[in-house]
This record gives sequence, C-alpha cells and structure tokens, in this order.
Amino acid sequence: MKESNQQETMNNLLQLVAPGTPFRDGLENVLRAKTGALIVVGYSEEVMDVVDGGFSINCDFSPNYLYELAKMDGAIILSEDLKRILYANTQLIPNSSIPSTETGIRHRTAERVAKQTGKLVVSISQRRNVITLYQGNLRYSLKDMGFILTKANQAIRTLERYQSVLSQALTNLSALEFEELVTLQEVAYVLQRWELLQRIKKEILRYVNELGTEGRLIRMQMEELIVGLEEEGHRLMADYIREYTPSKLSELQANLKRLSNEELLDALNIVKLLGYSSTVLQGDEAVSSRGYRILAKIPRLPQTIMNNMVERFGKLSVILLASADELDAVEGIGEVRARSIRDGLKRIQEQVFIDRQI
Repeated sequence: MKESNQQETMNNLLQLVAPGTPFRDGLENVLRAKTGALIVVGYSEEVMDVVDGGFSINCDFSPNYLYELAKMDGAIILSEDLKRILYANTQLIPNSSIPSTETGIRHRTAERVAKQTGKLVVSISQRRNVITLYQGNLRYSLKDMGFILTKANQAIRTLERYQSVLSQALTNLSALEFEELVTLQEVAYVLQRWELLQRIKKEILRYVNELGTEGRLIRMQMEELIVGLEEEGHRLMADYIREYTPSKLSELQANLKRLSNEELLDALNIVKLLGYSSTVLQGDEAVSSRGYRILAKIPRLPQTIMNNMVERFGKLSVILLASADELDAVEGIGEVRARSIRDGLKRIQEQVFIDRQI
C-alpha cells in the first residue's frame, strides 16, 4: 500500500508541473534564465516555522512574476492551489538534524523543508539546469521532454507486445474453459501477463503526466491497446479465486500489485494468492471457471443476471449444459433472454475456437 501511495503522490506532483500549465511555464522561464530558484507550494504553520524574513506579496500567480521574483536570492512561497504568490525573498531555515543526501545548499534546504513540512518544494539548479521536486521523502528530477517522449514510445511498443501475448493467452484460456481442461498453471500464466500489462500502463501514465499536453497521443494509444482488458482481468480473478467474496477479491487484487517482478513470475505465488495449495499446481489438477468472464461477452447481459446465474449453477460447465427452461428459471431471465444466452454462448464458443487457430 505504501508503494501505491507513493506512486499516486508522484503522479499528482507530475500533473502540477506538467508542460502547458502556468506553473511549468514559470519554472521553465527561471530555468532558461539560469537564475536558480527555491519554491515552496503551500503555506501552513509548519512552513511558517522554517520561514525567516522576506516580504508579503499576495498577488495572482503568473509565470512572468515567478521569473522576476526568482532573480532575488530568497525562496518564494506559493498558495496550495498555485493561484497566488504569497511571499518572496524569504530565507528557509529547516531543522539541520533532518538527514539529506544532497550536496548543494539549495537542494539540501529543499529536501529538508519538504521532509519537515510535507509540502512540495521545487529547487531549480542554477548551474546544472535541472528542476527537482521534493515532497516528504520523495525526490524527482524532471527530464528533458525529448527523452521522456522516447521512453514513452518505447513503453508503448512494449505494451503492444504484452497486449498481443495477453489477448492470445485469454483466447487459449477461453477454449480450455469450453473444453473443461483448465489447470491453475494456465490461470497463473494469464494473471502474470495481465499484471505485467498493468505495470507497463502505470509507467506510461507517469510519462503522460510528465508530458502534460504533449502526452495526449501517448495516452490515446495506451487506452486503445488496453480497452476492456482491465475488466477482463478482474473477472478472471472472480472466476478462479478459491473462495469468492467481494472483500477477498479486493484483497487478491491488492496482493497481486504488491508482488515484485521476480515474485510475479513464480506461478506458485499466484496460486497461493488465489487460495490454493502448492500441491494443486504440482499435480496439474483441473479447475473450473465460475463463468463471469465468458458471460460478460454476451451483449446486453446485466451484471445482476450474471451473478444470479453463477449463484444458481456454480460454474461455467454447468451453465453451458443448462437447457432454455433451466435458464428461464433463474431470477431475471425470461424465455427470450434464455434463448439469447444459449445462442450467445454458442457463438462465443465458435469464435474462440476460430481465434485459437489464427
């Protein structure tokens, strides 16, 4: 959970300083002028404790104002919403006992102030021409836009390969579900591919946030590649978790995110998270799908109907063998919908076997 919170904090910071925002324009003005700057975002009692001297401005924020005020040696204090410049030419005196890995005075002060106040502190290096963000224990140096675009495009190409592998793995799994030949080995393999795809998506989103308005095309490419796959992964977990309850499903999803890349590639870890023992994996025993993922492919079938069907029949193989009358007996399913479900399942099965041959 800690890593997830840090990632969310980082994404929020990158959105604040994204290209195209007035704040980023101001930072770029200071960077090009090579004057350097120390900027604190947010004013609180904790910030007051480290501020000494300077003068109150309390004017509307503008990139040009920020640039002009940065010509003075002191720090600049902005409002939390970045709409006003509150103070300028202030001296920041943080607790010197707070550890810092920085060597320059400006960066060391920025790191200590960020740790002491919890506020975002931006340090612009006069000589190294770098913008560095600090908040709490987080530290991040903004990269050149060309470098980020290159990395983002590389990540998109990686996402394309993983999406292709995952789509084929899901098709193969669907075929095995219709044949009642699924083992936990296949389920673990698909979940591994799905979670790796989610991790690449997170990496791309970080690039998109840092690119700001320049990242729209990257985001569009990413969303087109992964459309529907996130929901399909959640239904896959619902199909194969040993004991299905909403809380246990949420716990599985959270635990899957916590696995390191090395742990994720060990199928045994996936099997344990699903609630099975290692002997089931070693014995290569067959497991049955509840049917959520396949049922979701039937057009205009409400989630409540799917839940009623799974509750009534228990697993996909029984649903496939159910007659129209048996389906009709399920709450919410009438005669017309029962025929539609049977026809839909038949079409899905035929399409899956065709896709598997491609």
